[in-house]
Amino acid sequence: MAAKILKYLYYLFLTCIAAIALLLIVSSFPITGNIKFLTVLSGSMEPAIKMGSVVLVKPLSISSGQAADYKIGDIITFGPFNKTKPPITHRIYDIKIVDGQPVYITKGDVNNTPDIREIAEKDILGRVLFSVPYLGYAVDAAKKPFGFALIIITPAALIIFGEIKKIYEEVAKRKNNKNKD
Repeated sequence: MAAKILKYLYYLFLTCIAAIALLLIVSSFPITGNIKFLTVLSGSMEPAIKMGSVVLVKPLSISSGQAADYKIGDIITFGPFNKTKPPITHRIYDIKIVDGQPVYITKGDVNNTPDIREIAEKDILGRVLFSVPYLGYAVDAAKKPFGFALIIITPAALIIFGEIKKIYEEVAKRKNNKNKD
């Protein structure tokens, strides 16, 4: 019974590691219109999106010069997307038209007032489709050297240990069969 539970935990752990690695790989491709998995680093969107969540962000397609279809109430991610300054994920609070172009006023759900900065459509990375609470902590840890090494070394060590155990059991089984003959 305990061996079965350990086996399930082992496969669950490997699945989680694979999912984190996949998230890192998919979101790192610099493809225009590509989905992105981003980590929410603040609690400004709680309870809708918890601090440390991973959000799936999908850009809305803009065809033939028309504006994207962002609406009041949509949760969007905007701003720079680089290592020094992470993007912000907030809800669209209001929309204004300036020079024929939509400008978005955003607000974190926990914040009392809307954000001061108005967001142009070109600054929006996309609409948040869903979030996974607390997974962002693991993804952020995986981006650090120790976390990355842990993602590579731990599964490799578990696989090697499992194979050594199988070899040992097979050798012991053959030894027992030889002794019986």
